Amino acid sequence: SDDVAIVQTVDFFAPIVDDPYEFGQVVAANALSDIYAMGGTPLTALNIAAFPTGKLPLEILTEILRGGQDKVHEAGAHIIGGHTVIDDEIKYGLSVTGRIDPASMLTNANARAGDRLVLTKPIGNGILATALKQQTLDGNAVEAVIALMCDLNATASRAALDVGARCATDVTGFGLLGHLSHIARASGVTIQVRIASVPILPRAIDAWRSGAR
Repeated sequence: SDDVAIVQTVDFFAPIVDDPYEFGQVVAANALSDIYAMGGTPLTALNIAAFPTGKLPLEILTEILRGGQDKVHEAGAHIIGGHTVIDDEIKYGLSVTGRIDPASMLTNANARAGDRLVLTKPIGNGILATALKQQTLDGNAVEAVIALMCDLNATASRAALDVGARCATDVTGFGLLGHLSHIARASGVTIQVRIASVPILPRAIDAWRSGAR
């Protein structure tokens, strides 16, 4: 209708944490984030899973799916099915469907001259995730980065809509500068970043200097 539209997204990847349940949570939060970045409300999700049946116990897959389901339920949405294939490497993801008001949809093409950039989370998550896989992080840092990756962006999305924001993006695989370049191209603007003002996760710079690339 004029005030209701559907938005859809899909994302999946291989494990970046050891615990299967936490992996499911991280993946689901990441997939849901694309809906939030558009200002949408998640409604349903489909599981996408690849698993080495016969090489690893199925209990691992069960825990991955349980983690994803719990995070989707936290978002107020529902898992309604999915598809699984046998593969040599574990992969998990979600195809998420959400609802949105077209008049207030956030896109990366709506930035205007004079806008200010607001980061809702500190950056450095990808570097710390790499350090996590390299087992070079201590226990406290591990808990902090996993908690951040599992944290839903629902509140930030609602806040953006409440203040009349028009432009948003989800900072993931392309990093901050990569995603800003997408906004700049799509919106026809130049973006200036004050490096000293960018919030960075504790230990991220140290991890980079230690080879977490």
